[in-house]
Amino acid sequence: MTTQHSGTEPQTPAHNVFFAARQALRRHASGGNILILATILALIVANIPGLNDYYFDFWNHEVRLQVGRFNLFSHSGHPMSLLAFINDALMAVFFFSIGLEIKREILVGELSSFKQALLPIVAAVGGMLIPVAIFFVFSHGTDYSNGAAIPMATDIAFSLGVLAMLGKRVPISLKIFLTTLAVVDDIGGIVVIAAFYSSHIEVVYLLIAAGLLLILLLGSYLKIKSKIFYLTIGIIVWFLFLNSGIHPTIAGVLVAFCVPATPVFAPKKYIKKIRAAVAKFRAEDDELLARKSILTKEQMNYLKEIESASDKVISPLQELEDSLHPIVNYFIVPLFAFANAGIYLLDMDPATIFEGISLAIIVGLVLGKFLGIFLFSWLTIKLKLAPMPERTNWRMLSSVSMLGGIGFTVSLFIANLSFGAMGEAGVELLNHAKLGIVIGSVLSGVLGYLLLRHTLPKGNADPESEVEEN
Repeated sequence: MTTQHSGTEPQTPAHNVFFAARQALRRHASGGNILILATILALIVANIPGLNDYYFDFWNHEVRLQVGRFNLFSHSGHPMSLLAFINDALMAVFFFSIGLEIKREILVGELSSFKQALLPIVAAVGGMLIPVAIFFVFSHGTDYSNGAAIPMATDIAFSLGVLAMLGKRVPISLKIFLTTLAVVDDIGGIVVIAAFYSSHIEVVYLLIAAGLLLILLLGSYLKIKSKIFYLTIGIIVWFLFLNSGIHPTIAGVLVAFCVPATPVFAPKKYIKKIRAAVAKFRAEDDELLARKSILTKEQMNYLKEIESASDKVISPLQELEDSLHPIVNYFIVPLFAFANAGIYLLDMDPATIFEGISLAIIVGLVLGKFLGIFLFSWLTIKLKLAPMPERTNWRMLSSVSMLGGIGFTVSLFIANLSFGAMGEAGVELLNHAKLGIVIGSVLSGVLGYLLLRHTLPKGNADPESEVEEN
């Protein structure tokens, strides 16, 4: 017996994804492709004799934004190098964007419903615990045991970039599962950075920063919507964290949590203003407006009213997140990859890939993330704590679990925090850690892609979404 589906059939939650969420998925996916290109370019440039000297020296140039004797880009009185500026300043913007995304997900996204969020949350916890445990087994008694957090991350841009290669064969519910899992992974990474990568603490700086964060929270409570207010104070908080001993990227997350998520206008008031402004365009204007002609002063004012109302109905949180996405995905993260993924391979013994920290990271990412995500998902579904993502099966879930091993951006970031301050002793460890991250992420991506290509349906997995987009 066949079942007829009417055009007015209500959509299920997984298919009823907001336009902004769809756009975010697309941006992450295309950003992942640029990230891959930046990584390949870094590896090529770092291994071309003559050119590689310029590549490695370039990142040591000093960066200053100075007024008198005060330099905003200084750490303990010393100017930041370009590499430090990328890792500590630009990556603070990256984590600010993550903070905005986490807050939105908690308020209106996948993390707003405990039942909806439970499966990716539990899967993410498993995907963090098992790789760390595997790393500890490999690193017990070694000088690289403090890098245990390196294989716990999932790179959302890289992993969604792989999913994008499979087009409409991927169910939206599977994309949402992987995206939410990566967001929870980011929360875990933020907690680890805050807890384990702090140096000597300057209490005075932290107290001033805490006072400024309270001012931001008060501003949010008083419904101050000015983005300049939050960004200006946020930069001061970042500087205080930079010089306090707490990693400055944490400042980005904390400031993001203070940005208000409510608009100036209620949507109903916004729609009324739009209708009133549009109604001022008369029917007899249609022929004139159809031509490429200069608008009258009155028509310009009507359009300005619509623009002003549009600005006030979008919350500062959503507007900042939307504005930062292209900057983060197409500039900051690829630049971070280009600056940090360059590894000089010509004097490296190939056998070292299969030993030490490289092997620990590769096994942690490829095997650990897969086992952690899939086994914890399997237990959650079997215990009936959460349902299987819609239009998916165990084979699809196991395939996407493999993509969780694409650690890359946050893994490289944690590797730098783990070994970057160890001087000469840490340089070799850092290079081998980077090699393990690149190989582990590539293996996870290739294996995940091949498994998904074999297990996904041949046609469009979500026919309804095609109708919606049209």
